[in-house]
Amino acid sequence: MIPVSLLLVVVGGWTAVYLTDLVLKSSVYFKRSYEDWLENNGLSISPFHIRWQTAVFNRAFYSWGRRKARMLYQWFNFGMVFGVIAMFSSFFLLGKTLLQTLAQMMADSPYSSSSSSSSSSSSSSSLHNEQVLQVVVPGINLPVNQLTYFFAAVLVSGVVHEIGHGIAAIREQVRFNGFGIFLFIIYPGAFVDLFTTHLQLISPVQQLRIFCAGIWHNFVLAILGILALVLLPVILLPFYYTGVGVLITEVAEDSPAIGPRGLFVGDLVTHLQDCPVTNVQDWNECLDSIAYEPQIGYCISASTLQQLSFPVRAYKRLDGSTECCNNHSLTDVCFTYRNNFNKRLHTCLPARKAVEATQVCRTNKDCKQSSSSSFCIIPSLETHTRLIKVKHPPQIDMLYVGHPLHLHYTVSITSFIPRFNFLSIDLPVIVETFVKYLISLSGALAIVNAVPCFALDGQWILNSFLDATLTSVIGDNDVKDLIGFFILLGGSVLLAANVTLGLWMVTAR
Repeated sequence: MIPVSLLLVVVGGWTAVYLTDLVLKSSVYFKRSYEDWLENNGLSISPFHIRWQTAVFNRAFYSWGRRKARMLYQWFNFGMVFGVIAMFSSFFLLGKTLLQTLAQMMADSPYSSSSSSSSSSSSSSSLHNEQVLQVVVPGINLPVNQLTYFFAAVLVSGVVHEIGHGIAAIREQVRFNGFGIFLFIIYPGAFVDLFTTHLQLISPVQQLRIFCAGIWHNFVLAILGILALVLLPVILLPFYYTGVGVLITEVAEDSPAIGPRGLFVGDLVTHLQDCPVTNVQDWNECLDSIAYEPQIGYCISASTLQQLSFPVRAYKRLDGSTECCNNHSLTDVCFTYRNNFNKRLHTCLPARKAVEATQVCRTNKDCKQSSSSSFCIIPSLETHTRLIKVKHPPQIDMLYVGHPLHLHYTVSITSFIPRFNFLSIDLPVIVETFVKYLISLSGALAIVNAVPCFALDGQWILNSFLDATLTSVIGDNDVKDLIGFFILLGGSVLLAANVTLGLWMVTAR
């Protein structure tokens, strides 16, 4: 559910703004001066909507739109081709997303048989990961602590989108009245005010260049974001280096990694078990392999095993695994191994003494290379639980016992290590996170606006495209308008179905 605190802030804030606006407009003393102030500053206020428009940037827009006219002509021609292709491709993308959502709903249905629950879960997970478009609801599938990134990326994407429309309009000799920014509930956006009469007088192809310019600029912004993300290590090279491990930037208060010999902010992790970690991708891949592969073992000499072990009574846990230590022990772990007669035995050992300064193994054969009298002891833990040796020199290795995903979700890391002590370890993470949001949101804005749907850019792109292509083929404008109406209706229904089911999947489950 959406956090109550977030709802209270949003509803309370808008109630205060609306009531203040209502009181001032109703006041005998302040009504005239307040309305003049709103008009002079280009402000308008309505329920859950604030709009600001200015002509301050008009000179800059005209300068951009009239500079290098031939290059801009080719630039917006590329945008026109992209926009038309994106408009028709959006049907396929929305249709595919809708089918994926329906398949996920069926997989998550409570009527599914219990015998296929695990396969359904993995199937729905894979479908969820493959979806290109997904409804985002702050506080549910968008963490509240990342709202700043989200709204900043939405605003930047919207501004770039409208700059595309404005420059293209000036290039096509359409009068530019002004630029503005709005806030609808909690979502920021931008707009340009064009002279409608001029827009209707130009040719359909010229209109197409203007209407496609917004999504074209969003697409280019997403590509530039991807390029910046790839080149980020090079860009930050004078201040941060990479390729030697991952730096701990935050450890959650409830993380199993907290403790005297746990992980701390500023620690540099170089290995998870025998898996080398040089960057964030390595960290994630190592945790995935540890989670899905059998628990790895550790070589221990026969003399050390005899010295550390003591008589135990083994018993089965509910999940079928074997336990042989005191349940309340924080330092001892039950290990299993095979002796020289290939008999499986269990022993309770102090974990740190048993696994420290030893090589990893799968069977006794892996240990015979170093010593003929060595055994491979493997922790006997509950299903999905792993013992993981985390190397973060110069500190002593952390021994983590738990689900690998808990380590993944409760420890924040970065691949960027500061070259100087005064540099923030959070700066690369902030930049990287913002760029990722910018890529996804600018790309999503391009895709959604390309949909031939009422009130979106896709509506005007479709109308201009039909005017440019069908006027010479179909003489009757009513027939052409009817074709456009049914295409718009189909796109609107498809988009509405995706949004409705997407919201239901996010909020109602």
